[in-house]
Amino acid sequence: MVIRKIITAIVTVLVGLLPIAAVAAPGYGSSLLWGGTAEWGGGRQSVPFSTAYKPGEIVVSFGDRRLYYITKPGQAISYPIAIPREESRWQGVTTVSMKKENPSWTPTPSMLRENPKLPSWVPGGHPMNPLGVRALYLGSSLYRIHGTDAPWTIGQAVSQGCIRMYNKDVIDLYSRVSIGAKVTVTWDRFNRTAMGDPAGTRRTAGRTGFTTTE
Repeated sequence: MVIRKIITAIVTVLVGLLPIAAVAAPGYGSSLLWGGTAEWGGGRQSVPFSTAYKPGEIVVSFGDRRLYYITKPGQAISYPIAIPREESRWQGVTTVSMKKENPSWTPTPSMLRENPKLPSWVPGGHPMNPLGVRALYLGSSLYRIHGTDAPWTIGQAVSQGCIRMYNKDVIDLYSRVSIGAKVTVTWDRFNRTAMGDPAGTRRTAGRTGFTTTE
């Protein structure tokens, strides 16, 4: 009887927290997530794109908070992403050097200094693995394009350098991308230049190079 009362009390508390969770992670599990709103271009979609990029290439726009996979001349698939925090901004051109399904995750020393409570290692496939279900490794760096265990962060500036995607989107991208694919990471905006309007481009300064990880 006592145990039943305790369980009932716990359930009551958890139910009471649901509205708070909804505020902290608006639209969790739905298309209303941060990265799925009109503010950052909505969910995954096919869009016109600059013909300066070739089919098979990836363009990551931190300015748009979108990743573009070029499917054919003048056309791309646009995905919502989470981008680096202000202190972790960077840009550059690299290639996809490796692909992994259900990658394991090990925090960097800087992450552990920032949050000593982090686990020292999370196995691949674990529901709380920060890399989610797929990872594309960029050059010889520690930067990656990967899934996430926190989908409500998509559309926000939260990472330490990596590019986060919804798990369903990184699975879709993973199946399309080849090892060696060119990846351009920039603060340029493309939401106005997708149809070839260079006047719509806006660059935000960021460091160049590949030296950190998420």
